[in-house]
Amino acid sequence: MPKRSATRPAAPQSRLAEEEIWPRVTREVADDLAVDALARDRSGKPPADELARLREAGLPALLTPPGPLRGGSDWRTACAVIREIAAADSSIGELLARHYALTWNTRFFGDPDQSDGFERRVVAEQWLLAGDTGNSPADAEPASPGAAPDLTLALTPNGNGYLLHGRRSFAAGVTVADRLVVGATCTETGDWLTALVDPAHPGVTTDPAHDRLGQRLAGAGSVAFDGVPVLPEQLLGTVSHDEQHLTPYATLAPLALRLALVHVALGIAEGALAEARDLSRAAPGGWPTADPDPAPYAERPGGDPYLLLAYGELVAAAHTAAAVVEPATEALARGLLMGRELGVNERADIAVLVAAAEAVTNQSALQITTRILELTGTADSPAGDPGFDRFWRNARVLTAQRSPAHSLRAIGDHYLNGTHPPLTLRI
Repeated sequence: MPKRSATRPAAPQSRLAEEEIWPRVTREVADDLAVDALARDRSGKPPADELARLREAGLPALLTPPGPLRGGSDWRTACAVIREIAAADSSIGELLARHYALTWNTRFFGDPDQSDGFERRVVAEQWLLAGDTGNSPADAEPASPGAAPDLTLALTPNGNGYLLHGRRSFAAGVTVADRLVVGATCTETGDWLTALVDPAHPGVTTDPAHDRLGQRLAGAGSVAFDGVPVLPEQLLGTVSHDEQHLTPYATLAPLALRLALVHVALGIAEGALAEARDLSRAAPGGWPTADPDPAPYAERPGGDPYLLLAYGELVAAAHTAAAVVEPATEALARGLLMGRELGVNERADIAVLVAAAEAVTNQSALQITTRILELTGTADSPAGDPGFDRFWRNARVLTAQRSPAHSLRAIGDHYLNGTHPPLTLRI
């Protein structure tokens, strides 16, 4: 792996060279993660070592606006990174996806100077961000089954700042995060404030989510805040309690997170397919065939034509998902560049494309990972098996975080009635 400074990859000679280095760096990290992905999944430890690998490659600092002192990249590149990392280890892909979405939060809710200062600190101090800026407890994904219900986070004015109280569940990152980005209601005005909190503060208590079905290395858990001081400079933005005052650009925040997680789901599907293909090719003597005339397939890996048919269907499903995800990614990238000039119509188009990408990709990820368990004969996950159950478990947990009914209803209403998806910060 090329030498890099403490905060970013080695400075390239041109912008083009900088864009070209990310795919290579990402591939190296993904290959490294893939080597011991199964062992790490089985151990279920907090992803501290994995985070160190990401930092060494400079990936946490990737999605910051390009500049001579930062060297960040754009949304398309970030999504490509998420997808490739997720193919090797989807837990780490989700960790990175949520970090990238949170990195952009000051752009949605704060002023430009505030955003610039925040992003510079993220890069300079190599922070990994975790948290949730959704504006109701219902927006927070459960960290684990059976967890106690969330309480609304509240910021109470106290002198020159605020005190943060409450508890929330977070789907990723809280066991290793350097900073938490959380949304909370101001008890005085009712406005929704986004705050930056140090998880090392004595008033912050983290309860890791143990024995998750999938995404075991994402660092999920619940966090309690007991009178944690929040100074004015720790506020990253303010949103009026009246959603009618939301700008179209601000409501890209939940869409950015949803699309980032779509790339994680697509990575799961592609990673499962690639590993299953390698197993099929290496199968001694090929797979048993039901064809009455097996001669044309006898010398090929996977000699059963029905196996070939199954792979063809699954590859087509993955390509279909990728084809739907691409225009959604392009549309969101354009919307982010428009900033506060983004209009209601443009935002509606982005919302529908993201919803379509989410619905198609989640379905494909579940279909592919389930069918691969059958094709490889590893559904029972005996000791020493290649661990294809982890792809199914990870896809299951990731896609369960949001019902597909919401996405499909929004698409149908827009197509049939021309209705714009609501301007909201709800996930």
